[in-house]
Amino acid sequence: MGNALDARIKFRHLQTFLEVGRHRSIGKAADALAVTQPAVSRTIGELETILGVALVEKEGRGIRLSHFGDIFLRHAGECVAAVQRGIDSIAEVQKSEGPPIRIGSLPTASTTFLPDAVSDFLRQQTGSQVTIVSGDNKVLLDALRLGELDLVVGRLGAPERMTGLFFEPLYSEEVVIVTRPSHPLAARRNFTLNELANYVVLMPIAGSVIRPFVDRLLLTNGIPDLPNTIETVSDSFGRAYTMRHDAVWIISRGAVVNDLAGGGLAELPVDMKETRGAVGLTTQATSEPSAALSLMKQVIREHVASRAG
Repeated sequence: MGNALDARIKFRHLQTFLEVGRHRSIGKAADALAVTQPAVSRTIGELETILGVALVEKEGRGIRLSHFGDIFLRHAGECVAAVQRGIDSIAEVQKSEGPPIRIGSLPTASTTFLPDAVSDFLRQQTGSQVTIVSGDNKVLLDALRLGELDLVVGRLGAPERMTGLFFEPLYSEEVVIVTRPSHPLAARRNFTLNELANYVVLMPIAGSVIRPFVDRLLLTNGIPDLPNTIETVSDSFGRAYTMRHDAVWIISRGAVVNDLAGGGLAELPVDMKETRGAVGLTTQATSEPSAALSLMKQVIREHVASRAG
């Protein structure tokens, strides 16, 4: 009976379900798959009939995954990722090259240890093509689960985003509040967070990995809302805007560590210990890493250790 049930599940069922799980929307999943919304609904209906359970439920005007959907998401992601690895392996043999290493990197890693680690990896001449992708933590983790990335380097994702993934912590870092050196607040010794309301504040976007830490910090200091904010995960925009205007930027320390060391930005004297969070390596929980990926991870560990030393 189990074999007959498995035979009825096609790859398109898994692809469609993963896109619905990724976007939490039939319409957005249809756009991603370049098919019609009825086609997506029909495919999900077929999969639910085969499994004998509801995988999605209505939530307001949208949808969410059911308890069974959350369970199936992990295994569907592993299956699609395994097929992607198989395709990559065939391409590797055809080209006589090492497996590609596709890394999703958050700014905290991109501006600190990752560039030197990748440089050292390339000197090992594995033949592997290295691709670095930046983006919001949620997008990167979804891509990792689908096999579009092999490794995500950055902060630990929210629990609901870590289904089917494994996190290896390397170190912890905190969020900082920075301005340009000539900002009025930069010369103040008795700065309080309430004064942020007088300036444009650049914030991590809602749903980003550090936003809950920032929201908790503000709430514990009696600041439920700020009147003038810009939400962004672009460190290049944040850096440029903060250096040119009397703005305040709330960002992970790793993203601006070089700016602080070089004097391009100034850190405001605020106790930020409660914003500390783990930074590390996230991979597929059940997939066996290639030798090249294992080497990349080891090189990253060594660079982090050398910086800490």
